[in-house]
Amino acid sequence: MKHKLHRIVLKFPQRLVNQPIVYRLIKDYDLTFNILKGYVTPDEEGLLVLELSGDSKDYNSAVKYLQDLGVSVDPLSQDIQVEENKCTHCGACVAICPTGALELDQSTRKLHFHKDKCIACLLCVPACPVRAIEVDF
Repeated sequence: MKHKLHRIVLKFPQRLVNQPIVYRLIKDYDLTFNILKGYVTPDEEGLLVLELSGDSKDYNSAVKYLQDLGVSVDPLSQDIQVEENKCTHCGACVAICPTGALELDQSTRKLHFHKDKCIACLLCVPACPVRAIEVDF
């Protein structure tokens, strides 16, 4: 089977915060993971930004398991947006981005956002002087 890296955002309802859900992804679906960001507190909703990899079949089965539990599963790229109408292409965000997901084209002086490189560290959000980068977690 083909292995692929998936960057996803999991949103947990309050009733699931104390469940060993990530453990099940490893044990039952043979996935490897890297937690990029997490906000999980008892008796509240939880949010995890994960990199998951494994066989495509196992990944798809794991996503179905999560959705059947009531966990919202969204691709990370859907949750981070650069608002083109607000962006002044100043490059302030480029200097702070640790992965090169934000890049200023030297010939056109336009900002390019490479969603596949983004790890949702969110350092770019406060660095943007015109607040053109938005996150919908």
